[in-house]
This record gives sequence, C-alpha cells and structure tokens, in this order.
Amino acid sequence: MARIQRRKLLASCLCITATVFLLVTLQVVVELGKFERKKFKNSNLRDAHAEMEREPTHLYPFLEKEALTLNRKGKLETESYPIMLWWSPLTGETGRLGQCGADACFFTINRTFLHHHMTKAFLFYGTDFNIDSLPLPRKAHHDWALFHEESPKNNYKLFHEPVIALFNYTATFSRHSHLPLTTQYLEGIEVLKSLQYLVPLKSKNSLRKRLAPLVYVQSDCDPPSDRDSYVRELMTYIEVDSYGECLRNKDLPQQLKNPASMDADGFYRIIAQYKFILAFENAICDDYITEKLWRPLKLGVVPVYYGSPSIADWLPSNRSAILVSEFSHPRELATYIRQLDHDDRLYEAYIEWKLKGEISNQRLLTALRERKWGVQDINQDNYVDAFECMVCNKVWENIRLREKLSHRDDFREDAWLREGKGVDYNWKEESSVRCLPPPSPGCSLSEMKKQRIGSAGWHNSSDKYNW
Repeated sequence: MARIQRRKLLASCLCITATVFLLVTLQVVVELGKFERKKFKNSNLRDAHAEMEREPTHLYPFLEKEALTLNRKGKLETESYPIMLWWSPLTGETGRLGQCGADACFFTINRTFLHHHMTKAFLFYGTDFNIDSLPLPRKAHHDWALFHEESPKNNYKLFHEPVIALFNYTATFSRHSHLPLTTQYLEGIEVLKSLQYLVPLKSKNSLRKRLAPLVYVQSDCDPPSDRDSYVRELMTYIEVDSYGECLRNKDLPQQLKNPASMDADGFYRIIAQYKFILAFENAICDDYITEKLWRPLKLGVVPVYYGSPSIADWLPSNRSAILVSEFSHPRELATYIRQLDHDDRLYEAYIEWKLKGEISNQRLLTALRERKWGVQDINQDNYVDAFECMVCNKVWENIRLREKLSHRDDFREDAWLREGKGVDYNWKEESSVRCLPPPSPGCSLSEMKKQRIGSAGWHNSSDKYNW
C-alpha cells in the first residue's frame, strides 16, 4: 500500500515538473519570436532608409526631401524650406512638405510658426478673412496671398481696392488675379459639347403642353443682386416654372429636393426638358460666373443670364445665351422669349453651336487650356493646391532673385524689400474686383492704417480713397 502511494506521489511530481518545463519553454519561444520580429522590423527600416538614400534624386526629388525629414527624427527642415502659413483652417494640414515643380515649401496652419525666420508667406482664405485677426505687425519680408473663390456676398471687405491691395498675390474669380478662377465651375470643353442630356426641339415643343417655356430654380432668396424681384416682375408677363424655395410654384420629386441633388442625373433630366432657364447670379461682378450659366449650356437649355457684365467674354459663342442687360424692362424680355418659343428657326440659332460642337470663343478655349488646375479631374491639381504652389514658386523666385542681386556692390536689403522684392506689384487697378452695386467695406482706411495693416511700400498712394 505504501509503495502504491509513493508511486502516485512520484507521478504527481513528474506531472508538475513537466507542466512547469512546458510553460517555461513556451515563454522562451514567445520572447525569441518578439526579438526576431523587432530585429527584422529594424532591419527593414534601415534598409528602406538606405534604399531611399540610394534612389536617384532626379527620379524622386520629393521622396528625398521626405527622407531628410525622417532622418532628423521627424524634425522639420526649417532651414531649407520656406514656410507657407495658412491664416485659416481651410486645409486642416498641421504640416506638409509640398513639391511645386522644382520648388518645395512647407505648408501648415500651425500659428506657432508666426515668428519663425523661415516663414515667408501668409495664405488667407477670403471667407475667414477678418480685419481684426491678422498676423501683425506685418514684416517687410512677409508676402500675403488671398484665395477667395466666392462673390462679395461672402465677404464684402475684400472687394474694395485698399483691402485687395494688401495682398501680393490673389486667386479670385477675376481674370486679373495672379491665379484666375473664372472658369472654376466648368469641367472642360467636352462637357459643353456633349449631347448627353440634349432633348430634341420637337420633344421640347411637345412638352410645352405641360411645362412653362422658362424654368427658375433657386433656394438662396433675396441676395445682393435682387434677382427675385426681377423674376417676380417677369412672371407677370410670361409663365415661369419655379422650383426651390424662392417664388416656388412647382415641386421637384422628393428625392431631388436636397440642394445636393442639383448635380444629380434626375435633376438634369428635368431641367433639360425646358427651352429656357433663368440663370441669375447672386452678385453682379465682372467675371463672377457660376454653375448657373454652365449647367444649362451643358444640358442644351438656353440660359437667360443676369450676372457678370463681362459675360460676353466667356460665352461659347456670340449667340448661346440671352442677356437680361440687353432689355430695358422685363416686359421686353418676355416678349422676346415668346418670339423664340414660337419660332423654331430663331430658337435653334441659340443652340446651333452645341449641335455642331463648335466653340468659337478663343478666350474661353485659351483659359481652359492654360489654367493650372482642374475641376473634378484626378489627373490635375485642384485650385487650392495650384494656389499654394503659385505662392511657393513666387517666394522661391524672390529668394533666387535676392541671391543673385546680393552679390552686387550697390545691393541694399532694405531698399529691395521696400520696393517690392523685384516683383512687379503694379496690378492693383486692374485686379480690383468690380461689382454692382459696390458693397459696403465694413472698415475704414484710417482704421486699417491705425492697425498698421500692410506696409508703406504698398500703401503710400492709398490716401486718395475716401469711403
């Protein structure tokens, strides 16, 4: 009996020993695995960095700059790249090294770079521009650049010359901007020529039994252009189907009532059934042209246009839109539209360019061909990226120019900065955005001077403006 108990005890001890040994072995295996994985990862990182350093620099210049940043343990190469500081959260980027052709700049919204010696330019978004919150005092070597694609309704201050003249570079809807955004709502020539949504005139004439000749779609009521007052008067002389919140007398299908649906296929199909559409902008400014004009031209509907006084410079042909400005009263406009509605030959003269796929306006063709950005095109930069690179290239242009001039015996840094750093800034008169009626600026010139907004080099002649 005692022998049996000893055997049981021995067996128990062996089992316990085996279990402990197994647990220890497993732990050793796990730790060895962790060590090997860490070793492999570190080896890969070293190999990757070495590979980046061996990569031909002419093939991947941006990757080389990224590697430089990595090799400094994430520390910004502030001594090598100019800093472009967004004075707005528009991009949301706390820090990005951007390649702009042969140049590179560091783009950020981080205001801790305000006083950094490599900060060369401040980028402003017009919607957020506030005269009470600016990076002051403005230093002579700081460039200011404005990006603003909207109309004066969005920020009235920006559409007065003493304010727009604060900026060395601009990107606005004006053709006179350093980066013009006049065609920002037009994807390209092909969408204008496209017949995808065109409804044959015979079908449109048949649809006239239940549709008005004119359609109006607007939910932003009573804007500065006062378009609703004109349309209300026009409605007393001719039938208008009005969708949207403004002067509504007809409802869209429920699934198309969301403003986001205005680029939906279903919405396009409804609008394309009409002969004419009221294309009225929310502000009357030279070169301010929105989708209100381009959409009907894409759909094969004749726009009755009220907006940019310079619109004739941008139409695909000299007979592609009816201009409200050519009629002294809504009654006259209504009479003319009825005449076209009843005469197919006269009506077809306004869509002949589309039927033939012929765009005769060379200014429009050139603007679309030469612009530095694209609309809904993954193969091109968007206009914000193009704006950033435009400023980056200008800053580098000044850096190179200064380097070249600094070797001259008569070079003076203070004079170079004061006189505009070698760049021609005599563009203020042309670049001022002309709108009717002129909006109130919301600030005075004396207030701007008191706050030392701008520098003397740009504003010595501003006394002539009396608001």
